Order: sequence, then C-alpha cells, then structure tokens
Amino acid sequence: MMKNDTSEDYIDPMYLKKAYKTFRKRLRLTRLDAESTLGSGALSGGQKSGIVAIRPPTNFPQEVWDKLVKMGKLRTEGMGLYELVEDLGPLGKKGSIEIYDK
Repeated sequence: MMKNDTSEDYIDPMYLKKAYKTFRKRLRLTRLDAESTLGSGALSGGQKSGIVAIRPPTNFPQEVWDKLVKMGKLRTEGMGLYELVEDLGPLGKKGSIEIYDK
C-alpha cells in the first residue's frame, strides 16, 4: 500500500484518503454509540456526544496518521488520540482527492 520508491515520506494519496474516510466513519459511529446511551428516557432531550477525539483504526500504520497530521487533516490530542481538524459534516458530504496529492 505504501510506496518507498520515490521517497521515504511518500504515501499513496488513495491510501491516505481511505484511512481518512475510515477515521471519520469510526468517529461518527463512536459518537452515535455514545449518544444512543446518554439518555434512554423519553424526556432525555437528545443530548449530543462530547466525543471529539478517538484512537485511530489499527488497520493502518502509524505513518499514515502522522502524515494526515502533517497535512493538517487531523491533530493529535495526546495519549494516542486524534481529532478531526474540521468537524464532521453532513453524512452525504464528499471530500476532494486534491488534498491528498501534497
């Protein structure tokens, strides 16, 4: 998945995009899971989750997350947690591949 033929710092843009999408999906599911258990009563008010950072999925190497931080897509929050620089938008919002070509 990663290419070392051009430079040590090169990671395939499509691989970065896949990792970023996986991170966003995991964060969204983590938030939904927390929100579903916050208040199970009928009068709970539908509180929002306070989750802003998660551990990145382990099916991608650490270099991928470091590169996404370097690109400004994620930021580290310490203790192995990462946060999106831009908050999650609507479910149907599509990102551009151009940002991964840097």
